Amino acid sequence: MEGLTLPETRVSKAIDAVLGRIGRVASWLWVVLLAVIVSNVALRYVFGEGRIEFEELQWHLNSVAFLVAIAYAYQVDAHIRIDLVSSRLHPRAQVWIELYGTLLLTLPFIVVVLVFAMPFVAHSWAVSEISPSPGGLPFRWFLKGVLPGAFLMLLLATLSRLSRLWAYLAAPRGEVGGA
Repeated sequence: MEGLTLPETRVSKAIDAVLGRIGRVASWLWVVLLAVIVSNVALRYVFGEGRIEFEELQWHLNSVAFLVAIAYAYQVDAHIRIDLVSSRLHPRAQVWIELYGTLLLTLPFIVVVLVFAMPFVAHSWAVSEISPSPGGLPFRWFLKGVLPGAFLMLLLATLSRLSRLWAYLAAPRGEVGGA
């Protein structure tokens, strides 16, 4: 919701602080990923030596960084949205639309992913899943475990957002957030 500032709440401040710390640490994964890519390219084209573990490490790092970034993008409202209709509406109507969209679409989606991801990860952990590639990485279950972890972070970001939406709607008209 471009141009609309939602008030912070105690809940949103606490959640945003935790997610912010996780995001700042995870942002270094992009630097590590870049180093792995450059190393892999140098090994392959300079020394003629391709390494499966480097290739797998690239997509492992990319997956983890991307999944963590989803929660961050939602938290700071930097995710993609198409506001063709709601951008023309009153700010209060925009907040109501986002509130209902979050309750009816975002939260159920997160729950479905978590419900289906947990057995997926549990099975991978139970069989100590590893890469099927010769020379591939062990601990495939860890990578799969990032999926529910990232969606728990997205759930927290969503709860933070919901608390801010509710604070906006609960504020008396004319005050910050009351529009």
